[in-house]
Amino acid sequence: MNLSISHLKNEYRSGRLTPADLVKKIDALTHQDDNHCIWIRRLSLEEMMVFVKNLEGKSTENLPLYGIPFAIKDNIDLAGIPTTAACPEFAYTPTKSATVVQKLIDAGAIPIGKTNLDQFATGLVGARSPYGAGRNAFNRDFISGGSSAGSAVSVALGMASFSLGTDTAGSGRVPAAFNNLVGHKPTCGLLSTSGVVPACRTLDCVSIFALSADDAAKVLEVAQGYDVGDAYSRKIHLNSNRLGASFKFGIPRLEQLEFFGNAETPNLFKKSVERLQGLGGEVVIIDFEPFLETARLLYEGPWVAERYAAIREFIETKPEALFPVTRKIITSATRFSAVDVYAAQYKLKALQQKCAAVWDDIDVLLTPTAGTIYRLTEVEAEPVICNSNLGYYTNFMNLLDLCAVAVPAGFQQNGLPFGITLGAPAFCDSMLLTLAEKMQQALGISGGLIKQLENEK
Repeated sequence: MNLSISHLKNEYRSGRLTPADLVKKIDALTHQDDNHCIWIRRLSLEEMMVFVKNLEGKSTENLPLYGIPFAIKDNIDLAGIPTTAACPEFAYTPTKSATVVQKLIDAGAIPIGKTNLDQFATGLVGARSPYGAGRNAFNRDFISGGSSAGSAVSVALGMASFSLGTDTAGSGRVPAAFNNLVGHKPTCGLLSTSGVVPACRTLDCVSIFALSADDAAKVLEVAQGYDVGDAYSRKIHLNSNRLGASFKFGIPRLEQLEFFGNAETPNLFKKSVERLQGLGGEVVIIDFEPFLETARLLYEGPWVAERYAAIREFIETKPEALFPVTRKIITSATRFSAVDVYAAQYKLKALQQKCAAVWDDIDVLLTPTAGTIYRLTEVEAEPVICNSNLGYYTNFMNLLDLCAVAVPAGFQQNGLPFGITLGAPAFCDSMLLTLAEKMQQALGISGGLIKQLENEK
């Protein structure tokens, strides 16, 4: 099925399709064997039809997401459906939906299920879950990326038009790159995190997976907005930064680019640089070291203590309930003192100042989303090293208050996708998504799982 938002809305307007028809087709898809480990809780047909019924008497003109199906990462609340954060013993059933979920439902969107994730959103691999390791949409031997594993794969496999993830260290971008999707990591605070199980509350944001940047922009328009109930919510600041016919984009020095032994992805990144030049961009080589140093703070510094604080009572009373790798990472936080926290904050402030200077010379930052992708067996053998490598280009974004969008950028010879990331200062979300849409059109490849023959056209 073509689940792009514009296509579905045209089908509804013409009368060729109804939300009830679509939901029945999606129900048949989502209740097949879940051999990609996408779902923690699939909504039944009867549960989905409740949302369909709420659309009766309403029109596509009045509801921007009328009849649009979406999936929800299972650390985000949907009223009446258990939230597990991929930990069965942690589960609770919320009485109301997360603010962002309710906004989407009010706009006509139809939730179809809660998706699998790295437990407590701790990881970039998608394999740290008692509900099964997330598997790549293109090749089940490879990882889906995480932590928003099921959210990405559900969209890539044509079960949802878009999905919600969360992104603290790259969880809304790495799975997008590995499954040929757009993954938008908004400016922190742009989307409410009320009703979201926190990972690092000061850095968390709700992210959007979509087949195109245009679809992601449509969802963002509905989902964003100040929430007085969320202490980290921010009022929308209309950034005047708009790209003209020519603009400057920064890329790291050659010796600072890291592809972790992958022989093909360097050339795919090179082609992305050329593609952006073709859209009017001028390359500026930047010193990427301050960004890398910032990235190392996220897991090597005391911010991991925020993950402990988020589930402190649970982890102290039921440590055995956690996935072994997750427990090891989160409990390591106890080694940090209050003095360590302040020292790290001082270091971050200095790095923020260094990194801010780069925006005097560039409009956009361009990097790979991840230098390589791993087989599940590789992650099982070296879970920490592989995960660390995947965060090389992603871990610094929220610490530096940047927004970012992951964009499909071609395929390796084995058929697995590669993606790049565009980054910019806070509240440049619209500008980035516009540029991402242009890059996607220039590449000429649809999002999600498509036949290799189509890729080669």
